Amino acid sequence: MPEAKTAVVALGGNAITVPGQEDTIANQFFNTRKSLDGIVELAREGFKLVVTHGNGPQVGNCLLRVELARGKAPVLPLGVLVADTEGGMGYMIEQSLGNRLRAERIDRQVVTIITQMVVDPDDPAIDNPTKFIGQFHTEEEADTFTETRGWRMKKDADRGWRRVVPSPTPLRAVVGPTVRKLVEDDVIVVAGGGGGIPVYVDSNGNLEGIDAVIDKDLGSAVLADEIGASILCILTTVDRVALNFGTLDQQYLETVTLSEMKKHLADGHFPEGSMGPKIRAAIRFLEQGGEMVAIASLENARKAVLGEAGTRIVPD
Repeated sequence: MPEAKTAVVALGGNAITVPGQEDTIANQFFNTRKSLDGIVELAREGFKLVVTHGNGPQVGNCLLRVELARGKAPVLPLGVLVADTEGGMGYMIEQSLGNRLRAERIDRQVVTIITQMVVDPDDPAIDNPTKFIGQFHTEEEADTFTETRGWRMKKDADRGWRRVVPSPTPLRAVVGPTVRKLVEDDVIVVAGGGGGIPVYVDSNGNLEGIDAVIDKDLGSAVLADEIGASILCILTTVDRVALNFGTLDQQYLETVTLSEMKKHLADGHFPEGSMGPKIRAAIRFLEQGGEMVAIASLENARKAVLGEAGTRIVPD
């Protein structure tokens, strides 16, 4: 390439934890190594890269450990658990990717950065928690936890009651300028894991944590904008975005303009529990000046970034 472009590649949570597979650390390392083929090829071709990742299954495991240890070890707040998984999963990605690059004689360093993401403490989402986390409980347990722990509990379909926490809109990454400098120096950066750790700025200008989670793809879009990335690649379990998904009228999308995608979102094609957050992240990135968003399967990471696979969303 005449000029190296910067791409943020967002790995879905299932890239490391596969549904139906025993979630051992050995399996997580195995899945991590498998997920990096496209990123290695992009590194070989000279792309400047930031890798983000989901952490839903991993935070769920952390919450389970906290509950099993309740009364025997200190209870850890959600922000600390997000930080823990950012570090642990970043370690797996950093080590696995570094090993691959060395084996293939690609002279690039990899570094992981724990990422605090600033949110507005007055964000309306904070008073309307919607993000399910943790284990399933009976209605009686839900009532007890509401009274004794101050949890917000909601019924999750017909499977039971679960804790819900806010998911405020990320405004900026505290380490954004640092990530940008590293990327400009050709370092591959793993950052923004799980959307980042939600924090707010208090009246003294200090950062304070908040019991919430940030959407991984929206956090990736904010980080991509801050570092001046041209491309945001969101990797998921499907090859392309579809209209009327799961119906006889299902229609796959290849290249779509920003205004067309905004209309599809307004028409209700992308539910909140699946494709909705990814489309909103794509819109946010392009409205801030991004050149392309690609949404594709993990296997097509390289082709998606090159505009050869998946659904490509471009400015008008």
